[in-house]
Amino acid sequence: MTEKLNVEQMAARLSAAEDLVVVCHKNPDGDTIGCGCALYHALAALGKNAAVLCSDPIPARYDYMGARHYDGSYEPKTVVAVDIAGVQLFGEGNHVPELTRHVDLCIDHHAGNTGYADFTLLDDTAAATAELLIDVIETLGVAVTPQIADCLYTGLSTDTGCFKFSSTTARTHMVAARLIQAGARIEDLNKLLFDTKSPQRMAAERRALDNLEYHFGGRCALIYLTRDEIAESGVESADLEDLTGLPLTIEGVQVGLTLRQQPGGSCRISVRTVKGMDACAIAKRLGGGGHNRAAGCELEGNLENAKSAILAEVEAELSAQEETECRGS
Repeated sequence: MTEKLNVEQMAARLSAAEDLVVVCHKNPDGDTIGCGCALYHALAALGKNAAVLCSDPIPARYDYMGARHYDGSYEPKTVVAVDIAGVQLFGEGNHVPELTRHVDLCIDHHAGNTGYADFTLLDDTAAATAELLIDVIETLGVAVTPQIADCLYTGLSTDTGCFKFSSTTARTHMVAARLIQAGARIEDLNKLLFDTKSPQRMAAERRALDNLEYHFGGRCALIYLTRDEIAESGVESADLEDLTGLPLTIEGVQVGLTLRQQPGGSCRISVRTVKGMDACAIAKRLGGGGHNRAAGCELEGNLENAKSAILAEVEAELSAQEETECRGS
């Protein structure tokens, strides 16, 4: 069982650590990459030997973060996980399983964190792990440079949908203000992260919308991409992350589902919901997790079986909501 730490205690353990590797989760998003790279730069500023490790390739769109990637040239003495709720999210590539058999420290904001690390800094009220990490870095005595600010702003903005998601709080905006004051290039980053789509991404989006399905009287919308469709579009996996928000933009939809068939045959499922619907409850029953309005899971088997399984859980959640509304009326 993990021991919970506060910001000061986590900073003290990082300060005492040597030969660190900072691990990001598989299928990396902006928060895990941004936090991993920001922490790397902070540790490097303290003169520590550190590097970032991810099971999957880090998308080229995040090259501006400028972190050192672990190349096996040293034996890590301290393993730090950032934005990783459970061991199933570490992934299988890049020697990650061997290096994460024992995890020393974890910094995370997921309520479903399984407590796999020896010591954990966890705040599930934070909209992104970046919200926690800025305090850790400053407590380490490291100045938030423009480069660190860019990394943390990436995590903060992507995990909140550019501050549109319900997880966004006054604290989130105050952290964003601190990052702007530290030199984060918000105009350039917002353009890159939210207003730029590659031709390959547009091709994948068109295919996904061609596959649009409605269920349960239009209360659920589902889009999907097969393994072949993803390959034919040529799109990078990271460019598909914001695809998950599309179904929920449709009028009357309460649950939006995005299914992506993986090269190995499994199916990644993203669940997005409106206020009052629990996305995490839907995903958790299938071995996944996440947040109240945004969650996901990964299922083995073919696409049709994955559809059937997730739709059954959506139906159960919709029925539970109807019962709650009936009792309240």
